Amino acid sequence: MDLKNKRILVTGADGFIGSHLVEMLVSEGCKVVALVQYNSFNNWGWLEEVGCLSQIEIVAGDIRDPFFCKTITKNIDIIFHLAALIAIPYSYAAPDSYIETNIKGTLNICEAALASKVEKIIHTSTSEVYGTAKYVPIDEEHPLQAQSPYSATKISADALAMSFHNSYNLPLVIARPFNTYGPRQSARAVIPTIITQISNGMEEIVLGDLTPTRDYNYIEDTCRGFIAIAKCDEAIGHIINIGSNYEISIKDTLNIIKDLMHSNVTFVTDKERLRPKNSEVLRLWCDNSKIHKMTGFTPKINISEGLQKTVDWFTNPGNLKKYKTDIYNV
Repeated sequence: MDLKNKRILVTGADGFIGSHLVEMLVSEGCKVVALVQYNSFNNWGWLEEVGCLSQIEIVAGDIRDPFFCKTITKNIDIIFHLAALIAIPYSYAAPDSYIETNIKGTLNICEAALASKVEKIIHTSTSEVYGTAKYVPIDEEHPLQAQSPYSATKISADALAMSFHNSYNLPLVIARPFNTYGPRQSARAVIPTIITQISNGMEEIVLGDLTPTRDYNYIEDTCRGFIAIAKCDEAIGHIINIGSNYEISIKDTLNIIKDLMHSNVTFVTDKERLRPKNSEVLRLWCDNSKIHKMTGFTPKINISEGLQKTVDWFTNPGNLKKYKTDIYNV
């Protein structure tokens, strides 16, 4: 499928991945409708920072409202559904809000997409649905494990989305990105936490567990994966991982950042920041052979290069001031 001149709705366009995806879709010649979370400040999140703002149509609203969803999906060719609550610590405190946004919101988007007869919908999953790896690398057949309220709602949303394909022939594919990082990422994530605090002269940084491993994917590669999946007609009805096929511990990742920033900072574990014992996902390592076989996609940016790009962005004073580095972000 050629995306050029397609009218594309991106939900969650004001977020980290969504804002970068909007930029990349514009560069592909797409007509982008960007859905941002309605707020009384009329703030468009990270879309306020993009250079293509004049080339996109911004709509403020809420995917929890089914009537609104049916309105925004009219005359749309393709939907990238990224809108979700994603912070794991907050899901322990407010699980019902995750049900309303992640599950009910996905239901509303799927129903609206079906009514509007869209050509394709790309629903966003997460590697968190796999839980701690039972084998590595993790392919799309790996068992799903709800180790947090967040992952439970994403497992449910994925199943609900795929049921619309199976029951109503909704042309849907599930994109399952692993741990994406890069410019504009929320400070609740460990990589921005480290970079911003080192930039502000911290000599000791308090963190949670540093032993788990992750498959980090630079934001540009994640967005390229999304677009490759959207272009692939054979992807409909499939679940497809987006990752680097490279495993690294959080501790080793942070040490790379220390070296890149020429820092002597020390890391201290805070028990209050540890996940509950059975909730911590200890190992994630993506098998990306399916996306490569179906679309030809291969990540371009390795962990060192990606972290350097991320450090460069966060250490820009204009970007750094947007982050509250002196508090624990949940």
